[in-house]
Amino acid sequence: MTTGEVLWSLRAECPLPARLSPHADAVQRWFVDELLPDLDLPLDAAARRRLAAAGVARYAGRLYPGATEADLRVLTALFTWFFLIDDACDGPDRLDPDQIRTLRTGALTVLQGGARFRSPGLDGGLRRLLVRAWREPRRRMPARWRARVVEAVAHHLDGTWREAAGKAAGHRPGLAEYVELRRATSAAYVSYPLVEFVTGRPLPDPVYHHPLLRRVADTGNDLLSWFNDLASLEREEPSAVGHNLVLAIAGERRVPVAEAVRLAADRWRDSMRRFVELRASVPSFGPALDPAVTAHLDVVANAVRGTIDWTLESTRYAGKEGPLLNASGRAGVPS
Repeated sequence: MTTGEVLWSLRAECPLPARLSPHADAVQRWFVDELLPDLDLPLDAAARRRLAAAGVARYAGRLYPGATEADLRVLTALFTWFFLIDDACDGPDRLDPDQIRTLRTGALTVLQGGARFRSPGLDGGLRRLLVRAWREPRRRMPARWRARVVEAVAHHLDGTWREAAGKAAGHRPGLAEYVELRRATSAAYVSYPLVEFVTGRPLPDPVYHHPLLRRVADTGNDLLSWFNDLASLEREEPSAVGHNLVLAIAGERRVPVAEAVRLAADRWRDSMRRFVELRASVPSFGPALDPAVTAHLDVVANAVRGTIDWTLESTRYAGKEGPLLNASGRAGVPS
């Protein structure tokens, strides 16, 4: 089977229901027509078309189908910031590790409510996007929730830095090392607490960090990350330096990439079976907390199924476009 056939096969086998916000398309139009022009991002016309075609609002709408239209706008803006940062930190013209470290410091400063930050090639519109997207969650949500999101963003950008440093050094991670690193670079752990902004029900820390909920979150992260690795294999292989599940399997098992694709798909299927079992085994935490726990479990499942469906509909993976933003802050495919 080709990689594309494997992706569609995994989608057909996925037992998780597809969900989509009724506001997704309206928010996408708002994003393209109003938000982007106002931010003055360094994107040329072609890059703006690619960003519009990526359908970020539909991705956010798949994870948070119950969000109000106003909240989905906030989440779409946050997701867009992470996509733009991902494009700047990956690819052949990616930011170097020192620049990513600077970016991390600046982003955390903004999220913690500190002074204006600067970062090489990533200021101006990108900063305004993050400030604007974070304003409402920061206003509405308690300090412990904000700290949880900041911790998740720090973990994600630390992982992004480690990956960049590994690629710069020519280090090809082993399978176990890669799986752990991929959990950070996916940003899934950032998306999970955002459902508490949507519902207005923050989980207490002992529940949020309950070992069984952590296992559900880790397994869901693996599922969406590995599906993404299969989808982006062709695009990433020339510059990934082994940082892709398929390539990590191929290197460790010493098998051709085509065989590694099959092994990666089998690993995904095993993890999906485990995810379903883990999710069903979560106990009741009492009537006061169970609705928030259910919302948390739902967003982890929505992130898995939403990533599958959005990946197969979005030109970000279905098309051949280059990164939206290169390391210099210029739009389009690096020359």
